[in-house]
Amino acid sequence: MALPGPVLGKLVLVPGNARTQSATPTMTDTTAAFPPPALAALAAQAAAILTERKQTVGVAETAAGGLVSAALLSVPGASAYYAGGLTLYTLASRLAFGGWTEADRAGYRGPTPEIVAGLAAHARTALQSTYAIGESGTAGPTGGITNRKPGYVVVAVVTPEGEVTRAVDTGVADRQTNMVRFAEEALKLLVEVLTAADKGKL
Repeated sequence: MALPGPVLGKLVLVPGNARTQSATPTMTDTTAAFPPPALAALAAQAAAILTERKQTVGVAETAAGGLVSAALLSVPGASAYYAGGLTLYTLASRLAFGGWTEADRAGYRGPTPEIVAGLAAHARTALQSTYAIGESGTAGPTGGITNRKPGYVVVAVVTPEGEVTRAVDTGVADRQTNMVRFAEEALKLLVEVLTAADKGKL
């Protein structure tokens, strides 16, 4: 006698009036933790400042995998301040969309402040945004040494006046943890730059 296959996405009644639910996630399950609280708070801060000033921001990210853009887009009214974004994870994508040349690819030895600021500057020009965020790092779990070790990231914000960069080492090798941390560092730098501009310090 053939056994029935699994029923996905439905409630199945079992003896004793107990109910078991399939592993198919509900809408609440899939959105409960998105964006992560740290990203949500920073994105909301940036959104409020940019919206009030009627300014915009573009994004060029790599190892964060689109989390910077996703966090900014999670705030209602994002079309007022989000100019667009690029996830430039591969060197080929940087050639196609990041303003790189074959010489840039041939000489690549890992992220540096100059490289990340350059990606952000290209995005700002292409999207005609007031600001642009750049991010590139090694999420892990494997990697090299120095600027290619797991947990190392460079973030940048390019402004009408210039650029601000920062290198951070999270000290962990877990890939998903680092992706969120990298996005957090990028958004944190954006908020710092926006706040400094508000106070006339930039």
